[in-house]
Amino acid sequence: MKIKTFIFNPLQENTYLVIDQASNQCMVIDAGMLFDQEKQEIASYIQDHGLTLTYVVNTHLHLDHCFGNGFLYQTFGIKPLAHAADENLLRFMKAHAGMFGVPFNEEPQPLGGYLNEGDTLTLGNQTFTVLHIPGHSQGGIVLYNAKQGVLFSGDSLFKMSIGRTDLPGGSYQDLIENLTQKVMTLPDATVVYPGHGPTTTIAHEKTYNAYL
Repeated sequence: MKIKTFIFNPLQENTYLVIDQASNQCMVIDAGMLFDQEKQEIASYIQDHGLTLTYVVNTHLHLDHCFGNGFLYQTFGIKPLAHAADENLLRFMKAHAGMFGVPFNEEPQPLGGYLNEGDTLTLGNQTFTVLHIPGHSQGGIVLYNAKQGVLFSGDSLFKMSIGRTDLPGGSYQDLIENLTQKVMTLPDATVVYPGHGPTTTIAHEKTYNAYL
């Protein structure tokens, strides 16, 4: 399995392209591309490497993680998947973009389906399990690949920090409880790929994350 990281949009969001090299299937996690150059960068990578886009997944539906959903649907015909509890956030994308001074004026891309606790996504030889981690947003999820020992944590867990909980639908208590019960119990060697900033490991967060 190969993981390609792109840093997109003014909020410096991590967009991940996950590739199963045996099948050449790929998945985009948190499509944050906003500008034409960013859109072309990821599309060219997929096309130039002969990859088949199989899934577009949003760990949550804050605007910086889903700017590129519409572009991926228009280009590859794949609609995004996310937790239903965040779907309402799509209605406010343009308004939120205006508040941040971000030039996003298109209609948000509707979801193509929902992801719930315990669901699995199969990408070639790879299997990803969905864990529901509300707290940063009501519909926050993470994707865990036990075979590869990797976790895509969205904005729930960062290196030595956690996601903010002061936005609508946020809950500090919920986030801490879910991270403690579902994420910090994963193997220490698990590599965490967050929605912003550098990678980390479960072991590192157990030792150095003051929130956990």
